[in-house]
Amino acid sequence: MAYNNILTALEDNILVISINRESKLNALTIETLKEIKEAVDEAQANDEVHGMILTGMGDKAFAAGADISEFAHFNTEQATRMSADGHDVMNSIENGNKIVIAAVNGFALGGGCELAMACHLRVASTNAKFGQPEVNLGVPPGYGGTQRLVQLIGKGKAMELLLTGDAIDAQTALTYGLANRVVEQSELMNEAKAMLKKICGKSPSAVNKVIKCVNDYFRPNVNGMQREIYEFGEAFETADFKEGTDAFLNKRKPNFRA
Repeated sequence: MAYNNILTALEDNILVISINRESKLNALTIETLKEIKEAVDEAQANDEVHGMILTGMGDKAFAAGADISEFAHFNTEQATRMSADGHDVMNSIENGNKIVIAAVNGFALGGGCELAMACHLRVASTNAKFGQPEVNLGVPPGYGGTQRLVQLIGKGKAMELLLTGDAIDAQTALTYGLANRVVEQSELMNEAKAMLKKICGKSPSAVNKVIKCVNDYFRPNVNGMQREIYEFGEAFETADFKEGTDAFLNKRKPNFRA
């Protein structure tokens, strides 16, 4: 599929989705987010895609927030719809059945930080900056930032960043738990691909079940422990379980995608 704001490339069963608005620091327009969701949803249904990497073109920004010029004159109804649609994009990434890794190459601010947090893992370059500066515009985050930042780094630190609008560097993000790994920018994509290939070598059904169980920990009125019990039991009927246990008992490497 042809896109106006993103580029996609499939190599070794890994789909790389790159926001292609480098001159605008990969700012997220409504159309850009729609295209990201379309690419992610299509990849979820494509057996050739085992996992995804989401990044931004250039070496300055993953995504430096939303495109403010696009919504500066919105009314309440328009803004509410924009936020709801943005949540749909983030949820499609977070709740999908395939791992998505954010390769954060520079600024990940506002909507860009929210997009990175919706991914399952975040690999950051040493020049990365994370932040939710929305209070400087007179609004709170609108794409899940108030919720996912608390989940990832805890209420105290999240409240500080959300209320001050301050950005943090990659090493601080690593210390806080917002970034999983930090590498030199020249090694960013190699590190993200290596991590994703390692995960993709595991049982696809088990990976999907882990995503469901972990996400359910944060859902209101959902018993995550009960979800784990259910998913554990269901796993015993899968081909992956039979392959994994047979490989272990026969001292060989499992082949989950035969």
